[in-house]
Amino acid sequence: MIKTSFTITVLAVSMSGCFLLRSSVDRNLPEMVLIPGGSFMMGDFYEGSNEDALPLHKVVIETFRLATHEVSYAEYDAFAVANERSLPDDDGFGRGSRAVANVNWEDAAAYCRSKGLRLPSEAEWEYAAREGGKDILYSGTNDPDSLTFFARYKDNSVGFSASSGRKLPNALGLFDMSGNVAEWTGNYYQFFPHDGEEPVYTDLDMFGIRIVRGGYFDHEEWVLRTYWRTGTLKDTRTFSIGIRCAGDVR
Repeated sequence: MIKTSFTITVLAVSMSGCFLLRSSVDRNLPEMVLIPGGSFMMGDFYEGSNEDALPLHKVVIETFRLATHEVSYAEYDAFAVANERSLPDDDGFGRGSRAVANVNWEDAAAYCRSKGLRLPSEAEWEYAAREGGKDILYSGTNDPDSLTFFARYKDNSVGFSASSGRKLPNALGLFDMSGNVAEWTGNYYQFFPHDGEEPVYTDLDMFGIRIVRGGYFDHEEWVLRTYWRTGTLKDTRTFSIGIRCAGDVR
């Protein structure tokens, strides 16, 4: 049962099984960085008031890889054409290097699988955005006055995604973890465990809900905080949600 306080947002104009692919795995991999494993206290370390991101709880992360940039329209379009999938809408703002949007969770997962990769778990995403689990408020900075140098959000952008990488990266070399487009995550906690409880990873297929992280170009600054969680239907396709792929280290 989903925690009643959990934020379920169907993002529209405001904010397993295998897929059969005609082509073999595409080894034209995105640029990725190695994220050394470790442990951190996941959740709202800053104000301690976001019920969806409480209680703080210890999570152990294995070393993994994460793409430095969000997937572009050009990259997704090549995958879609090769596998006879529909092209995502660009809302009239152009395609090319612009961060792809209007892809649902299944689209995002299939794209990453086509590269031999996967979507990051929610815990991996937060750990990387927080530069290895540090108390970093936004990905790249703790200073709201410096946020404009690291993120595209309501105060400094127009109403559509840009090419990933136009802002500064965080200390791990990851661009746009805060802002530009929100990003689908893979497996995640249904709700955070309390003291003495073991964390339970839940697929939640029966609810059709997934977590997106990072906020997007038309969000207020607090939604860009590294611990902020938003739930949405996995079938949602909106101009505000895109893709970043992760990979295991073998």
